[in-house]
Amino acid sequence: MTIERGSLPYEPGALEPTISARTVNFHYGKHHATYETNANKLLEGTGLEGESMEAIIKKTVNDSARTGVFNNVAQVWNHTFYWKCLKPNGGGEPGGKVLELITSSFGGYEQFKEKFHAAAMARFGSGWAWLVMREGSLEIMTTANADTPVAQGIKTLLTVDVWEHAYYLDYQNRRADYLTAVMDNLINWDFVNELLAK
Repeated sequence: MTIERGSLPYEPGALEPTISARTVNFHYGKHHATYETNANKLLEGTGLEGESMEAIIKKTVNDSARTGVFNNVAQVWNHTFYWKCLKPNGGGEPGGKVLELITSSFGGYEQFKEKFHAAAMARFGSGWAWLVMREGSLEIMTTANADTPVAQGIKTLLTVDVWEHAYYLDYQNRRADYLTAVMDNLINWDFVNELLAK
């Protein structure tokens, strides 16, 4: 099995004006593509070539001899998941099961949004902000660099990429503005509800 990033779920310009086609083309077409290429090169001869990305991530997470494999495979997985978490005309308060769980876990959508934003802003340097399911309730967590909740076997529901390459061309150093715009305009709550239904 070759590590594949998959196709974008929409055209590169579909997320404008929140995220420009230029950013998507660099992010998906350069960064994401490079992780894919590097992952496949680094996997050669490891005995892990036929494994799923999730299995490779779990098997290499704390193995210092295979840090390169972990970082690149995890970044392919994280980015593929991130693109699915966005959609044109998304964002805002969700409906369905996810709203019920957000209300029971955080007190309501506005409280969740505030906590998610704060967590993403507090992640120093490069990384990811996540909404995850653990023991029947929702939690917000962040990970550094390529790390992912998948490595710990935690059910992931939503992520926002807070590496600078995700927003620098559009927002420069204004991570807060990027986060607000993504939460208000692009989050694909239908995808989150589909994950909850599984």
